[in-house]
Amino acid sequence: MVDQHTEVTLGHNYDGIEEFDNRLPNWWLFTLYGAIVFAVGYWLFYQTFGIGYSQNQAWNREVELAAQAQIEREMGKEVTDASLLLMTKVPAQVDAGAKIFQQKCVQCHRADQGGDIGPNLTDDYWIHGPDPIQLYNTAMNGVQDKGMPSWKDQLGPVRVRQVVAFVITRKGANVAGGKAPQGKSTAEWEKENAAAPAPTAPEKLKEAAVEKPK
Repeated sequence: MVDQHTEVTLGHNYDGIEEFDNRLPNWWLFTLYGAIVFAVGYWLFYQTFGIGYSQNQAWNREVELAAQAQIEREMGKEVTDASLLLMTKVPAQVDAGAKIFQQKCVQCHRADQGGDIGPNLTDDYWIHGPDPIQLYNTAMNGVQDKGMPSWKDQLGPVRVRQVVAFVITRKGANVAGGKAPQGKSTAEWEKENAAAPAPTAPEKLKEAAVEKPK
């Protein structure tokens, strides 16, 4: 039987080494074509139609779900800076707080939180403290001599937490045309809070009793 195979070179010659025009093996071609089909499907699934989550989106979603589960476990417990900051990682909680703010707070703080009757919530200055728990206590208990009403009866602890979570996300936004700074800067508050004595056990129990959800 005569061998019909002919060796064809591509004309590339380097140091006496020539490149032959050999047919690629089927397994290699199947791998190549499969990779092309997969790439097209991947692009359509993740980029064009947005059906699947990218790695960053999947990570953010896992963080959000974990934070939401932790928040549900924390409900009914003592409110802390950590628990309030945790709520800022859950968009649904922040969105709920934004809606409540638009319904209840814009008369004093403006729709963009720049301040009107009440102070600017987007700058670096605070009258009653910038820490999450300080914001929470201000909203819950109010400051009557400053015209800040107590919201614990109207909104309750859960919705107040949501509003505080939203306000926290607005820190540093410095909206255009905002009200002039009032109170002390965050740096000044940090020094003052660091020097303040920690609350005693009876005080903590009293705070927890006041802040139980209704």
